[in-house]
Amino acid sequence: MEHPNTFIRIQKDILKKYHVPDCRYIAGHAIGIIAVDLKYPKMPGNVANATTYPFPVLYEKVSFEIEQLFAGDDSIKEKILDAAKSLQAQGVRAVIGACGFFANFQKDVADALEIPAFLSSMLQLPMIKMGLKSNQKIGIITASGNDITDQMLRNMGVTPEDCYIEDVGSLEGFQTIRYEYEYIDNESVAQTVVQAAKNLVEKHDDVGAILLECSDMPPYAFMVQEAVHLPVFDFITMIHWAHQATTQKPYYGYF
Repeated sequence: MEHPNTFIRIQKDILKKYHVPDCRYIAGHAIGIIAVDLKYPKMPGNVANATTYPFPVLYEKVSFEIEQLFAGDDSIKEKILDAAKSLQAQGVRAVIGACGFFANFQKDVADALEIPAFLSSMLQLPMIKMGLKSNQKIGIITASGNDITDQMLRNMGVTPEDCYIEDVGSLEGFQTIRYEYEYIDNESVAQTVVQAAKNLVEKHDDVGAILLECSDMPPYAFMVQEAVHLPVFDFITMIHWAHQATTQKPYYGYF
């Protein structure tokens, strides 16, 4: 049996002639992200900070008021569809939204594309629920609790009874993000998100996992887990999942 040699395998692959359906000026970005034109500092870990990922991503900007996205305002749907189609045309293999409230347009975008769309971190809810005990619930920390409606949760594959909602959007410690300050009070934001997780588990002893709805919250996921000792899901767990599924690679090793 020939001894496996990864280097030789790579060199042989390079020498092959590749036939692709069309050619583009850039390549190699499997994940495309629709990002709202919000101008405030984006920390590493934020969905809109490209250093968050160990793989390349491609961004497409959309411009409208964030409250329109929270409310699912139908007037912004065409902008979102155009951005998703642009990312598809540029060769991405999956489209993501950089706000949990892109959930309002999940079905529209998924139906319009030839590639998968995973627009909201809340798409993970049914998988999380299936992994928990039947009497456990999911604690959702969100930037706009009033806009997570019962219908939205059902559209995401769970029932309102499966979840507890903890809103941080109106809290002072989250305001530098929520209201687009030109600076970020990182310590205050971190404390606010962590305290929200603590509140959830103190009020509800049946919380089995935490989901961070907001695309600004993943930088604090580690601290949340340190504080409550539960599984913590966020946009980045979903994006890694989508990237792995769309860029499978051969395995090498010994047995």
